[in-house]
Amino acid sequence: MSEEIKTSPEEETPGWSNFIHDFIEEDTAPGGQFAGQKVHTRFPPEPNGYLHIGHAKAICIDFATAEKYGGLCNLRMDDTNPTKEDEEYVDAIQEDIRWLGFSWGDRFYYASDYFPQMYDIAVRLIQEGKAYVCSLNAEQMRENRGDLTHPAVSPYRDRPVEESLDLFARMKAGEFPDGSMTLRARIDLASGNFNLRDPVLYRISHAPHHRTGTQWCIYPMYDFAHPLEDAIEGITHSLCSLEFESHRPLYNWVVENSGLPCRPRQIEFARLNIDHTVMSKRKLRQLVENGCVSGWDDPRMPTLSGLRRRGYTPRSIRNFCERIGVSKVNSVVEYGFLEHCLREDLNQTAQRVMGVLRPLKLIITNYPEGKTEEFLVENNPNRPEDGQRTVTFSRELWIEQDDFMEEPVKGYFRLFPGNEVRLKTTYIVRCTGCRKDETGRVVEVYAEYDPLTRGGNAPDGRKIKGTIHWVDARNALDAEIRLYDNLFMAENPEDGDLLEGVNPQSLEVLEGCKVEAALQRMPEDTPFQFMRQGYFCFDKDSREGAWVLNRSVSLKDGFKKK
Repeated sequence: MSEEIKTSPEEETPGWSNFIHDFIEEDTAPGGQFAGQKVHTRFPPEPNGYLHIGHAKAICIDFATAEKYGGLCNLRMDDTNPTKEDEEYVDAIQEDIRWLGFSWGDRFYYASDYFPQMYDIAVRLIQEGKAYVCSLNAEQMRENRGDLTHPAVSPYRDRPVEESLDLFARMKAGEFPDGSMTLRARIDLASGNFNLRDPVLYRISHAPHHRTGTQWCIYPMYDFAHPLEDAIEGITHSLCSLEFESHRPLYNWVVENSGLPCRPRQIEFARLNIDHTVMSKRKLRQLVENGCVSGWDDPRMPTLSGLRRRGYTPRSIRNFCERIGVSKVNSVVEYGFLEHCLREDLNQTAQRVMGVLRPLKLIITNYPEGKTEEFLVENNPNRPEDGQRTVTFSRELWIEQDDFMEEPVKGYFRLFPGNEVRLKTTYIVRCTGCRKDETGRVVEVYAEYDPLTRGGNAPDGRKIKGTIHWVDARNALDAEIRLYDNLFMAENPEDGDLLEGVNPQSLEVLEGCKVEAALQRMPEDTPFQFMRQGYFCFDKDSREGAWVLNRSVSLKDGFKKK
């Protein structure tokens, strides 16, 4: 296996690395293996969990490669393991791929569609002396696997063909318990590639299947089923992650001995790894089942449903996958670069509104009571077509708690007694003091406004160093805001105990936040930016009058700065 290295996307060439394209162009050129044929790829997830950001890279490679060459890409559920699969995952997978903007047309298949054909091929392999029924259980098989200097051992390798045919038929009929027998390929017990040491093709499992019910109690192993599925569907290029590189000789053996006319070519690429993240559906399921997260779509999860709920856009994820490129070397991408791609997209598309996360009352003491003014502001300075909206201004406002400091530190330019700041879009105000409660906590800040500075500009040209955002207290909306951090504390969570490595500060829930009234008029799928706070979206828990907002990403771009 290639050495895993830490990489930054700044070191990569933008766009897809073209080694996959080189192979395809070689294969489709005159005289090539697939000369004159349409390029045909597939995306074959197992429906045993929700897709994550690593799958997004594979989806983009499979579908975009087919698009590049005017070809086709199938969607196939690799449902050969009945113990973990469910229709819930099938539906979620389809939703995620559509959300990313890809289509499989009418080419939607299940591995279970081919179970009868796979069984017939297995029977023929037995008849040809290329497979046999083995009565070793899993533990005995491990004990007889051999090592680099000793071949594997199988006392049933020379079992007569008729006996294996009889036993395989009885396995199918359900006569034997789970784990008591397997069907194995007769290849090479001394091979240096352990995947060729008479690998298992079928195992017994009496678990009901989500589509076929109890019709089958033997199921093909992935290494047998997958190449057959590709060959049956006429796939030309089977693009898969790097861990299957050592399985390629077995893939080719199955295809060559299948009796099927199609000979797909397997090409491997490095899978996506991101720091502070796990990319295993098994481990993500562990987080869900142990209550570490609220579900597969928890906004802290790297699942596509979780990223979508957090406010990630299809374009940001596709840009991310394209810009990290395609490589044959395993690497780790910084999570900050994924956030960087989201900021780039939302900076162009998000509506600008004002929201106060930790509210503190600001009273403009010389502003007339009962008076309200209206100001026009742009919804998005990058998109004039988004127009303007009206915000109201009155005597009492909400500001952020950290925008006032009674005894300012050096370099602090926001509100403190005697200092002037600009209230975004409206007026310049001078802080005159504050009121505290019995515990010494500041509960109100007082200021006076300069009526000659409407729009935030001083007619005498004096410089104002601080600008702060605010929300009119007369029509502010209450909201719950959820702030997210890395789900795992360690850069590589795989190194330690998964559950112990969960970051207890990965979710912070703020209640009683104050947001601009314009939010209640926005469609629920609208992304928006709170000034100085980041980009946000509506959570699915939102209800009229009980707004719940997720921070998609902060404004600080540590990746770009670094």
